[in-house]
Amino acid sequence: MFDYVKMRPVEEHVISKAIINNALRLLDDIIQSDVVIVGAGPAGMTAAVYLARRGIKTLVVERRLSFGGGIGGGGILLPAIVVEEPANKILDDVGCKYEVYDEGVYVVSPAELIAKLASSAIDAGAKFILGVHVEDVVYREEEDKVKICGVVVQWTAIKLAQLHVDPIGIKSRVVVDATGHDAEVLRIVQKKIPKVRMRIPGESSMWASLGERLVVEYTGKVCEGLYVAGMAVATLHGLPRMGPIFGGMLLSGAKVAEEIAKELS
Repeated sequence: MFDYVKMRPVEEHVISKAIINNALRLLDDIIQSDVVIVGAGPAGMTAAVYLARRGIKTLVVERRLSFGGGIGGGGILLPAIVVEEPANKILDDVGCKYEVYDEGVYVVSPAELIAKLASSAIDAGAKFILGVHVEDVVYREEEDKVKICGVVVQWTAIKLAQLHVDPIGIKSRVVVDATGHDAEVLRIVQKKIPKVRMRIPGESSMWASLGERLVVEYTGKVCEGLYVAGMAVATLHGLPRMGPIFGGMLLSGAKVAEEIAKELS
């Protein structure tokens, strides 16, 4: 039991110094990473798990102050989501419990899946920065070829306040767009770097089984230094949406991690 009457007094300036010193040390460390994953949804966090487990220095930036992306809402806010084979192996890898609903079809708690993906990524060594908005990318050109080599970030609160504050750049060998339906990083590249010659038609209407298969199939490299995973794949290639079934998102994250690991090895 706790001795509740012996709580240590901590003065305000000590609290402030602890936060500032530790936060700046973290930011100094992650300002140059091997991989920056934009988006802490199912694909982004899965990719972070498998990249970090390979010893690859991995940073996940998320514009919201929470993990999970589209997982948390379940289906129309009902607390259950569906995962199909073989993505249940990823659930096993992160220690997430699930129930068999039908042959090869499983039901998962959204809250548990979010918690287990996030904790597994953190335990593997991935770093997360929440409340960060990616407003641009860093790029270079060599022999008329474009290479994405980082992201430009701003605190989401500053963006929402519509203040003019200059952002900072984070260097990386690879950037992963795992921002979901909005495909935020891809749209920046499409708008600002026409040499990439990217066309983004947007996702198609729902066809769950086809969308699940194709989003995994099309996961991968977009141009040098830039990969796409999760629903951003559907937005880039005009693939069907699939709703509250998340096997494709998990497998997309695992696949992009595998491809990046091969490139960086």
